[in-house]
Amino acid sequence: MRTIFKVATILTWFNLIFWGLINGLLLLGALSAMFMPGLAIAVLISAIPLNCYAALKLHKSIRNPGIPLSQQTPMGGRIVGFIALFFGINSIGEGSALIKNAREFLDFLMDYYTKEAPDIAKMPAFKSMGVADVRAAGIICLILGIFMAVNVVLNLRLLRWYLLLRKKDAS
Repeated sequence: MRTIFKVATILTWFNLIFWGLINGLLLLGALSAMFMPGLAIAVLISAIPLNCYAALKLHKSIRNPGIPLSQQTPMGGRIVGFIALFFGINSIGEGSALIKNAREFLDFLMDYYTKEAPDIAKMPAFKSMGVADVRAAGIICLILGIFMAVNVVLNLRLLRWYLLLRKKDAS
């Protein structure tokens, strides 16, 4: 249980900092451009840092049994946890698809930007993009998805263990 707790704590802090920064930048960009779909995406992605915050509250209660977990935290942690788990599984699928179909994705991207945004297609950074770059993006997406999914699953297991222990102590 100690190893699970350490891994969960490390993944929780990583996901909180990384996805908190990404979400903050997405929110600022969406608000400054008045881009409502971006704002909706940012609100949904905020489930990841919110899940991490609830997990840190749970970790605090596990470390210090004298500090009880609030009434709303278990249910809120589960709700945002399942949303974050959805994003993690989705990211794993996207990363796997990018790794497997890197050439097809790159061809699609080149054709799309050549027709729809020729200015972007002429940029040197866009022209120099290759299959290895797409695969690297897929690997990063896959790793981030694994981090999200494992973090949520571990924290849900810790929550279940904590609630069972509290129920046992109460009776």
